[in-house]
Order: sequence, then C-alpha cells, then structure tokens
Amino acid sequence: MPVLTRLIPSPVVVDIRAGALDNLAGLLHDQRISSSGKLAVAISGGSGAQLRERLAPALPGASWYEVGGGTLDDAVRLGDRMKKGRYDAVVGLGGGKIIDCAKYAAARIGLPLVAVATNLSHDGLCSPVATLDNDAGRGSYGVPNPIAVVIDLDIIREAPSRYVRSGIGDAISNISAVADWELAHRERGEDIDGLAAAMARQAGEAVLRHPGGVGDDAFLQVLAEGLVLTGISMSVAGDSRPASGACHEINHAFDLLFPRRAASHGEQCGLGAAFAMHLRGAHQESALMVEVLRRHGLPVLPGDIGFTDDEFVSIVEYAPQTRPGRYTILEHLDLSTDQIRDAYADYAQTISR
Repeated sequence: MPVLTRLIPSPVVVDIRAGALDNLAGLLHDQRISSSGKLAVAISGGSGAQLRERLAPALPGASWYEVGGGTLDDAVRLGDRMKKGRYDAVVGLGGGKIIDCAKYAAARIGLPLVAVATNLSHDGLCSPVATLDNDAGRGSYGVPNPIAVVIDLDIIREAPSRYVRSGIGDAISNISAVADWELAHRERGEDIDGLAAAMARQAGEAVLRHPGGVGDDAFLQVLAEGLVLTGISMSVAGDSRPASGACHEINHAFDLLFPRRAASHGEQCGLGAAFAMHLRGAHQESALMVEVLRRHGLPVLPGDIGFTDDEFVSIVEYAPQTRPGRYTILEHLDLSTDQIRDAYADYAQTISR
C-alpha cells in the first residue's frame, strides 16, 4: 500500500494580524488549547511587564513567570517553576530568547507551547528548535513545534525597527541555504525534502521581492508569514537544513570569534547569504540580495557592522568548523585564506559598481 499522504507537524492555529492579542484568551478557548484559562505565561522583565499589565485582565487564570535571560539554565529553572502548577499550556510572550526558553520549558514539563511573538527578528518562533546559551557557547535543542502562533502586527510595529530588519536578513538567507542543500544533494547524495525546500525558498523569495518596508503592514504580514513557514519547513525536514547553510555558518563564526562585537543574527545571515551567492557564481541573485538588504538598511559589507576585511576573511575561513558535517558552498570550494581574500575583494568590487 503506497503512502499517499504524510502528516506535517505544524501549529493548530496561526493568527497574524493587527489586534491579534486582543483575542488571545478567546482563541485559546475556541481551539480547545485552554478551555479553563489555566496558563503559564513566560515574559521578559522589560516589554513583557507592560504586556502583562495589558493582558492580565483577560487572562485571570494565568500565572506569570519572568525569564531572566536566554540560557539553558534559565530554561531549566523556568520549567522547574512551572511544573508546580496545573496548566493547560505554556505561553511564550516576547522575543526569540523568551520564546526559546518557553519552548524548552514546555517540552521539559510536557505541555504544549503557544508562541506569541513581539518582534520578527528571526525564524525561530515556529521552529522545532530552542537555541539557548550554555557553558560551551550556544546550543540547539530539539523541541515540539508550538501548538499556536500569534503575531499582533500592532505590537510588531512598536518594537525597534532593527528587529524587523534582522528578520528580513534571516528570511532572505533561506534562498542561499536551499541552494546549499541542493548542492549537497548533487555532490554528496544528501537527501533533500522537496516540500521543505519549496516552503523555505518561497518564504525567502516573497520577502526578497516585496516592494514594501518595515513600516508597511502588508510587508510585515509577508515577513511574519515567511518566518512561520520557514519554521514549519524545518519541522517537515526534521532538520534546520532548509534555512541554514553557508549563511548561518558565517553567522555562527561571527558569534564565536567575536562574541562581544557580533551584530544581530539576521544582519550576519543576510550578509553571509549575499556573499555565499556570489561565491557560487550566482552574481545576479547576489546583486538583488544586496540591493534589497541595502534598501532595508541591512549590512552588505563587513565594514557596515564594524568589521575589517581581514576579520571577515578569518570569519569565512573559520565558518565550516561551526557545523561539522554540513556541506555548503564553503566546504565545496574549500578556499585557502588567499582565495577567500580574493573572492571577497571581487564581491566588494562587484556590489560597489
């Protein structure tokens, strides 16, 4: 009997619109996620406290937990505190660190997670991964997908625009990541999931080709949808492959070699993607990425985020060590230091024309 369909792990509900938070309690009740209203809500100490004041009257049965940071220890402590209550679900209300801590804590105590994003800084809000700092630096931990994702565009517009810009860089980098996956399939016989690749690539292309900007609701809708689709694509693939290639290796190298100077995740991924596309000879695609990144105020050269050319060369050289076993254009070309320097000089000259 052939398998005619497959089950795709994804949220029961995705609510992306202006004013979505106003109906959070009703949505959770209607979807039978929490009929009793007994929720454990994880928030930050800053913007989270303001949102608590706004939402608490509509969530009288909720218990509120302030998260200290984005470390593995923070997530473990959060789970230990939450397991003392009897809740229907965990709500992660905030940015990436809060949601990742809530993901891990919810998985630890066996409860579904509702992800309520207050910014669009990266594609992790709907992914089956929690990225947390640990004693060795930073680790990625497998967790269940959120059961629901709520993104209120009114809240997103209130966040600093740099968070939206970061999400743009992360979404666009999908295009380079999928190209790396296809390269690994051709050169190494690595399995590729066509559905996951299509979802991630189209999410990136939608953001890349949208004419709007960070203050435009139509653009924010497309960006939010793209980041959610990217997270689901990773669930489909069972791996971060659809959204993580040379672009993310370069990002990780920035973080590991220069932890005190690193820029945002999306800024580094966008720059890494544009350079990686240039390396693979996709100069038109690289030029379009550069044009769009510039239009949104994102870096396209290391100097834009305070790094020298020589530092960027060392970052690219180190990048393959950040994901052993992952095959991307960096591993394929296996460039020497001088060859990386020449390739970067050609990239910089090309985009300055």
